[in-house]
Amino acid sequence: MKTFINMLRDQSGASAAEYALILAIVGSALALAAIGLGNTISGSMNTQASRIKDCQDGAC
Repeated sequence: MKTFINMLRDQSGASAAEYALILAIVGSALALAAIGLGNTISGSMNTQASRIKDCQDGAC
């Protein structure tokens, strides 16, 4: 526990490993957001395509 508290109090600059960890977390968040946005756009496009198809079949 003392080691953990000492690490929190350490005022030295961030090491390359810490920067890599931050980069990995931010990159993962961006990837998940892109996947979610892609799924939402895909669902919206499929809905609109089916509505257009229904309208062409005379069901509007």
